[in-house]
Amino acid sequence: MRLLVFALAATMAFAADNPWDKVRDLKSGTELRIYKNHSRQPVLAAMDEANDDNLIVVIKNEQVAIPRNDIDEIDYRPLRRGAKMVKETRTTSTEAHGSAAPAPNTQPGPESSSSTSFSSQPKPDFETIYRRPSAVPANQEKK
Repeated sequence: MRLLVFALAATMAFAADNPWDKVRDLKSGTELRIYKNHSRQPVLAAMDEANDDNLIVVIKNEQVAIPRNDIDEIDYRPLRRGAKMVKETRTTSTEAHGSAAPAPNTQPGPESSSSTSFSSQPKPDFETIYRRPSAVPANQEKK
């Protein structure tokens, strides 16, 4: 009975620490950077879905399945919080000093000007979500 309880607890602990589960939880469309075995350049793709054997992504409007065993690391770009565009309005006020004669068609007194600009928020940096677990050496398996 104790062995059964221990085995169940170990299975639940392993399932909670399974890094592939985090990949499965990513939303469809999330930007990914995938580092494959023996490849220097990462693959840039959009998340579609993940199962036990494959990561299914979209690369240039084409759905591609990448075997899980071929993946060393996966980075994802977190969703941007807030608006994509930022509006900034600046208003400046100046007090006219009347020592010189006012220009024709102007009113004496304070002057103000206002300018509005729009800029885009930068995308957040990629964060690592999965790294292939390192293999346990054969001489350390049964200690």
